[in-house]
Amino acid sequence: MEDESHLPVAKQSLVFRLRKRAEIRRQIPGRKSVEEGTRDRIADLLEEAADEIERLKDTLEEFDSRPDC
Repeated sequence: MEDESHLPVAKQSLVFRLRKRAEIRRQIPGRKSVEEGTRDRIADLLEEAADEIERLKDTLEEFDSRPDC
């Protein structure tokens, strides 16, 4: 993940913001999942959404780079 934290929030990519939010959630000491050492399902969902966005972007780039048939 490229660090976009130096950019204003409006300029940060959605993927970066989703992953950053998941990272922050996993580090909050008072969270039950952190205290119990269990998975944070919402953080997992944020990561899954970021992964899917990246996958779809890659698919679009593949189609855009193909010569017209």
